[in-house]
Amino acid sequence: MTVPAFEEYVPAIDCICAGCAAQRRTAASAPPVRYGGHPAAHGARRALVLVTAAGVVLGSGAVEAASAAGATGDRAAEAAGAVRADADGDSPQGGPGPLQGGGASGPPSSTTTTPKLRKSSRADIINRAKKWVSAQVPYSMTKYWPDGYRQDCSGFVSMAWNLPGNEWTGSLAAFGTRIAREELQPGDILLFHNPADPSKGSHVTIFGGWTDYTHTHYTAYEQTKPHTRKKTTPMAYWTNSGNYVAYRYKGLSGGSAGSGSSVTGFPGAGKFGPGASNAYVTRLGRMLVERGGKRFYRVGPGPGWGEADRLATRAFQKAQGWKGKEADGIPGPDTWRLLVNGTGHDIPGTGKGSGGGSGTGAGHGDSNPDSKFPGRGYFRPGQSNSHVDGLGRQLVKKGFGKYYTSGPGPRWTEADRRNVEAFQRAQGWRGGAADGYPGPETWRRLFG
Repeated sequence: MTVPAFEEYVPAIDCICAGCAAQRRTAASAPPVRYGGHPAAHGARRALVLVTAAGVVLGSGAVEAASAAGATGDRAAEAAGAVRADADGDSPQGGPGPLQGGGASGPPSSTTTTPKLRKSSRADIINRAKKWVSAQVPYSMTKYWPDGYRQDCSGFVSMAWNLPGNEWTGSLAAFGTRIAREELQPGDILLFHNPADPSKGSHVTIFGGWTDYTHTHYTAYEQTKPHTRKKTTPMAYWTNSGNYVAYRYKGLSGGSAGSGSSVTGFPGAGKFGPGASNAYVTRLGRMLVERGGKRFYRVGPGPGWGEADRLATRAFQKAQGWKGKEADGIPGPDTWRLLVNGTGHDIPGTGKGSGGGSGTGAGHGDSNPDSKFPGRGYFRPGQSNSHVDGLGRQLVKKGFGKYYTSGPGPRWTEADRRNVEAFQRAQGWRGGAADGYPGPETWRRLFG
């Protein structure tokens, strides 16, 4: 008996039957050949791209043909976005793979039937992202950081989400739940995967919080050239903005590593105040210290509620512009939400050894009690105050205002940061000491 030989079948681009349309959609979302995809799928994907490109050139007739082939709704938008170059985030990426070096070996979870999920809190995700930002990990689609994760955009998110392997933009969605952009919270991601050509425009960023009440800009943690950065970014991104999709990590937990308490849910006002002693008080104190409240604590923070907790909480509440009962020093749901999400205004410094800037080194680590440095909380994305305006004017006066196209003004911008960085580098500082954010020593040399 002769066994019939079956050959790979690539659906015709002009066939509108359900079977061909489904096969074309599957092929379009499959990895390219260089990432382990099948040549037949690559051919089908290329055919779909050609149909889409023809629609751009020839008009509505070809577009309707592409639509009949399954490129409708969001998929059509993704295909159209493929022809636009990502001017700001040139971030080609590697494919799925295991952790390297000291990391665990084995295939990425996306290649298995059920992706493995490690529990992680929002605070854990942002803290891991901040480590790469502080280290200024160089961008590379072929190299791996000592933690085992690939140094590109998808490797960065794999690291922050603590995934067991290196994923890519074509597989990260398997680890998340799609959400509306209005629901974004720190630790969620904004993902654009271009199935037609993953190296063109595909990118992913970590949402770090809204920078203003209009929700038009947010703090993005991302891996892009030349290195990891934290930057105020228009929603959803500089280019291909309409094609980015918001996802929330499926393994999100409510706990913070080592805290033993809920990070997202407010435990109730009864957990705070005179006589209270629990893990929530400790967590509150630690968050307040991170937001500029260290000077209130001579010891601790600890589980026993004390006057230091009340004063630090009140200072944080006043920094938000609250008064009266809204700034009584006892945390409520709004105070807790701002603290755990890392949003709102930091506690302003006093200029008496309160420190400033981010990182260490000559630009930031030295506390100068004679300076009038107002505190690092005034100089960050989304801030608008007289200190920013005064800083900008002094930079111009000192000859370091070349990045201003207008102003300076009271709102902190990237131009302010770059001018501060230029001044810091002129002092001979490098690395974290010249990150563009003023600290006490930067302030003293500018205004002294």
